[in-house]
Amino acid sequence: MDAFDAIPNHVVIDILNKVADVKTLIRCRSVSKRFNSLAAQSDSLLLQLDQFLGAAEPEPEVNSPVASFFRSIFKSILPIFSRSAKPAETPKSPAQILAGFNRIRNLDVELYGGDANLEKGAAVKWKAEFGETLKSSVIVAFRSATVNASATESPVNAVETDSEFVCGLKTRVVWTINALMAASTRHHLMGDFVKEHKEMERLTVRDRDEEGTVVMSAAGMKEYREAEARVDEKGLGVERVRDRTEVPNVRMSMRHAPMLKLKSGICLEAATLVVVRPSGVSSDDNDAELATEAFAADCMYGEAVAALLKRRRNVLEMNSF
Repeated sequence: MDAFDAIPNHVVIDILNKVADVKTLIRCRSVSKRFNSLAAQSDSLLLQLDQFLGAAEPEPEVNSPVASFFRSIFKSILPIFSRSAKPAETPKSPAQILAGFNRIRNLDVELYGGDANLEKGAAVKWKAEFGETLKSSVIVAFRSATVNASATESPVNAVETDSEFVCGLKTRVVWTINALMAASTRHHLMGDFVKEHKEMERLTVRDRDEEGTVVMSAAGMKEYREAEARVDEKGLGVERVRDRTEVPNVRMSMRHAPMLKLKSGICLEAATLVVVRPSGVSSDDNDAELATEAFAADCMYGEAVAALLKRRRNVLEMNSF
């Protein structure tokens, strides 16, 4: 017997969980019958959608005369093979790509880019938690960032006038709406997958640029499946099909600083912190905890959150959309 065959199955599965990358694991499944069986039992996966949906950056073409000649020959004979060969069907959704994996508990999905269309220099970073619909979202945004250690720091405890808050309010609301729409689109993208994998404990969907993150806990996914089951029982499934999840009526706690200097010397222009929850949910006591936890792993954004939490809170209501 081959020495590798003597390795217990649970050890092989543990190794495959360390690999995590879905595309690599799909290749592993073609190695042998044993690998095909064990790779399907991996419970911690990383799905990079650009590898499957063709959004990765194309490799640059070589423009030498020889390369151009062979490229022209290939293009001329390609139609002949295209008519005789049946094209392979490309998976269109995470549920289709992950259909062969039956014990997923933790899944990280990486998208190929951010969603917000911002003016040059501006940045928005957000984190949203979902169940059936939006549970909470924390958004940090600023118009520009400069390094200026000698700049005079704006006092974070200074009282902001109403006119200062209103100035640029439209831009801050647009930032918030963009973030919520991006989050609801990602939540909808994973709907079929969540319904099929009932042993899931954690789902995270983020983009490669680290602009935004959607998370769903085991309780949130259970809530989503139960809501979908109720809809299916009433025969309304087709009517619910759309490109994103509907955002409910929400209450926004918004804090803003026209100029915010961080301890690192970075100055943020029009720095904004928004904590979003569905209307009717008490949020006064948990804003600081929720916002701090959302950006605890990011030094700059975490520092910005800590400073903005000391600013005056303005509460706004937004209808469902």
